Amino acid sequence: MKPAKKSDCSSLASADAAAPALEFYHADSYVTEDSVGYLMRLVLATVTQEVERQLQASDLTNAQWVPLFKLFMGQASTAAELARECHLDGGAMTRLLDRLEAKGLCQRVRSVADRRVVHIELTAIGRTAAAGIPEILSRVQNAHLAGFSVEEFETLKGFLRRILGNAQIPPPAQTQLTSGAPHEA
Repeated sequence: MKPAKKSDCSSLASADAAAPALEFYHADSYVTEDSVGYLMRLVLATVTQEVERQLQASDLTNAQWVPLFKLFMGQASTAAELARECHLDGGAMTRLLDRLEAKGLCQRVRSVADRRVVHIELTAIGRTAAAGIPEILSRVQNAHLAGFSVEEFETLKGFLRRILGNAQIPPPAQTQLTSGAPHEA
């Protein structure tokens, strides 16, 4: 089975929307360590820590390498785009860009076409730093996937895309509970 692409998340979820949703978790027997969300968060935390450890020599933190990588890959070119891509608010992104600019990794360049727009560009030092990030990301993620077959890897990506697709479907309207009784509108 061919893995779904990023844009296929909603179609995966909608294809499975007709199937009844199983309830895998119940409040009376909930165990955090068995939570898919908790496990995904732990995996992400260990990947993040290892990437940051391997980037120590470059003096880049997790917060700093992500926007550099987004700029390097052409996924963003303004502070607002970077903020969206990095899931940060505008103020936090401005402060982060100030630090990256102070390190000589990027620069703000006013658009010639529209003076209201300020583009963020990597400097030569920033491009060099960002160019090494894919190798580190590949090495760290491959280490975390040790022992997986290609089929298992593709299946895992498909499952994760399906979870993302499910997250994009609005939940059904639920009745608010107040003191154990349904809330009447």
